[in-house]
Amino acid sequence: MTSPSQPPQSPAGFDAPGDSALAPPPGCPAHAFGPDGLRRLYGPEADADLAGVYEKLRAEYGPVAPALIHEDVPMWAVLGHSENLQMVSTTALFNRDSRNWTAVRDGTVKPTHPLAPVFTWQPMCAMEEGAEHLRLRSAVNDAVETVEHRDLRRAINRATQEIINRFSERGRCEVVSEFAEHLPMMVMLELLGAPEAYSERIVQATRDLLKGGETAIACNEYLMGILMDLAVRRRAEPLEEDFTSTLITSPSALSDDEVAQTLRLILIATYEGSANLMVNVLRVVLTDPRFRARLNGGQMTVPEAVEQSLWDEPPFSANVGYFAKADTELGGQRIRAGDGLIFGIQPGNADPRVRPEPGAHMQGNRSHLAFGGGPHECPGQDIGRALAEIGVDAFLMRLPDAELEIPESDLRWVSTIMGRHLVELPVDFTPRPPQDVKSQPGKLPSQRPDWKISSGLPPTTPSGAMPPVTTPAAAPAAPTAPEPAAQPSHPHAHAHRQTPAKLGAWQRFLRWWRGE
Repeated sequence: MTSPSQPPQSPAGFDAPGDSALAPPPGCPAHAFGPDGLRRLYGPEADADLAGVYEKLRAEYGPVAPALIHEDVPMWAVLGHSENLQMVSTTALFNRDSRNWTAVRDGTVKPTHPLAPVFTWQPMCAMEEGAEHLRLRSAVNDAVETVEHRDLRRAINRATQEIINRFSERGRCEVVSEFAEHLPMMVMLELLGAPEAYSERIVQATRDLLKGGETAIACNEYLMGILMDLAVRRRAEPLEEDFTSTLITSPSALSDDEVAQTLRLILIATYEGSANLMVNVLRVVLTDPRFRARLNGGQMTVPEAVEQSLWDEPPFSANVGYFAKADTELGGQRIRAGDGLIFGIQPGNADPRVRPEPGAHMQGNRSHLAFGGGPHECPGQDIGRALAEIGVDAFLMRLPDAELEIPESDLRWVSTIMGRHLVELPVDFTPRPPQDVKSQPGKLPSQRPDWKISSGLPPTTPSGAMPPVTTPAAAPAAPTAPEPAAQPSHPHAHAHRQTPAKLGAWQRFLRWWRGE
């Protein structure tokens, strides 16, 4: 057994992982394993079925398993639900500062590592701890509190209808690139105070940045330029009850760079998470007749469908990573100070101890790990939920006969350790005229806390009868489209295997609720 302080020995039959002459051919099962016979969380097997790899690890080691990320860097994969919560909540033992990672300190992980943009420490609340984390996080919390729920839902409805107007007369659309990737960007830029920045260019730039390709650095500079300009403008002329202005005027005293970096984090996380979530829900609706029937029949509301998706296909499947501050034990494994750990969101959601039957319906249960936990739990999760709930509901209300244009078997995904993303979701439907999105509703009544957006049955009248519900068609209007090395020191040697008409009160309420 290899000592943690020594480089691991090569598996039998191979002189070294870098010896191409002796390496297994592409597609060989041996590619699934690296030094010391540990499973890789990258490569052909993982790209094809990472969830399956996690289950193999769970069967072999239990809730915490040794594994390899890119370049065969060892990390612990935390697979158990309770173990993940324990890790993210125990700040005395684990944090998000990769400068504590032994693989970074000893040079095993280079700045050129494929996942370096994800785990490299930056001075932002997602990676800070203690007093500095509280300072940055309190500013974010103050800014999030400026988001008035009713105004947010109006903004999402307005943006959704405007985007659907672009393709509603065409009778077909590609859901991922034409709808899901545009809605969060349009809404979030309005929320942050820079609606003029929304364009096809910024959507494309953010997509390229997240892919980490050759243009990623230039795309990041373009995005940061927009956000830094916003920060400077708001510092010069702050607005009351404005998200960015609140970040700036917070007692936390953020610098312009901290404001811009915080805005970048919020924008990208909400953009990517909400887009993936909407696509995942719509894909199931389009491909699973039983799921769609439950929505249409009122057995499930759209918010419940969103929560189910957060269990089954969380927008981010993992977070790389957390780092041990001291020697400890987790899930039956001995964790050494300086070890790196993967926050396993998808495998944690699939833990048989909390979900004995795979794919079981989890209605009413919000204990999934999709929004993290502990001090770094996502502060904007209600914004993400609203984007997905209203976006999906509006899409299905406007295009109720939408059908998948290709066989389900032809759908393609791109997978990484961080997530599984649908490449495209083409649908066709009966062409419809665009709706008027310029009309402004009057003053709204106070909101009841138990009202929910839903594609299901409306509440009953006092007599118990179900009020009739029709979806009125809005007056058409022409839309205005926007422009368009040495082996690492191994920490796992000690691992243990195991139609329009006069509307009644209820219809008027529905139109108000949907922002029409």
